[in-house]
Order: sequence, then C-alpha cells, then structure tokens
Amino acid sequence: MAARLKVFTWSDGFHRYTVATSSRAKALAAWGFHRDLFQTGDAQEVTSGDDHDQALAHPGVSVERGLSIDAGMVALKTAARPRPGPSAADRERVGRLEAQLKAAEQDHDDARADLERRIGALQAEAERLEAEFGRRRADLAAELDQARRRLR
Repeated sequence: MAARLKVFTWSDGFHRYTVATSSRAKALAAWGFHRDLFQTGDAQEVTSGDDHDQALAHPGVSVERGLSIDAGMVALKTAARPRPGPSAADRERVGRLEAQLKAAEQDHDDARADLERRIGALQAEAERLEAEFGRRRADLAAELDQARRRLR
C-alpha cells in the first residue's frame, strides 16, 4: 500500500514552495534543506490552496510560485539531487590516516613500556646502591667506634 501523500509548503518571502510527499523529511529533501523548517515554524502542512492540487498532481516535485518576484508565475522544480557520497580518494585517505593513528598509538605504547622498564631498572639500581652504602656505612661506623675506644 502506497504511503498517503501530504502537502507541505514554506516561503522565503519572494516565492512559495509546495510539495506533495509522504513525510516532512521527504519534503525537506525535495526543497534541498538539511535543517528542519517545520521545527522553526517556517514550513507547515496544508490541506488546500493555490498550489495544493498541483503538488498532488506531481508528487515529489516542488511547485514554486512567485510572490513578490515574478508574482503569480508558477514553476515545477524536481527534487534536489542527493549529494554524492565520499569519493574513493576520501575513503582511502581516511583508511590511511586511521592506520597511521593506530601505528602512532602502538609506537607510543611501546615507548611507554620501554620507559617503565628502564625506570624499574633504575629503581632497582638505586635500592642496591642504598643497601651497599648502608652496609659500608655500618662497617665504617663500627671501625670508627673501635678506633675511638682505643683513644680513651
């Protein structure tokens, strides 16, 4: 069963545009809009009027009527063509950049792991150095105590 057609219209002050479609989204597409004219109140559904019947006779085609420029002149405009999708070059560039980003993240993770390993080695060396100094200091302090006792 085909969707019931509704008639929608909007005006820029110079022209009134009317189209018969099954939804508001399709009306916006026929007019070439991405923003919602219905939400702002600039477009609405109509049930009668000068261009209502003509829009129903040509579903999906925008009926343009001059208001202040070319007053009364009526023209039929086919729906705006959808924008082409991304090109192969665009998709290739995105793929290449994604791969470069992944490689950069891996390089960073590897460098960070190497740095953590070296920090661990330096901490172990510092602990060995402190332990060695502690033993040497204790030995020297004991010798010094013995030498001082002999002086008494």
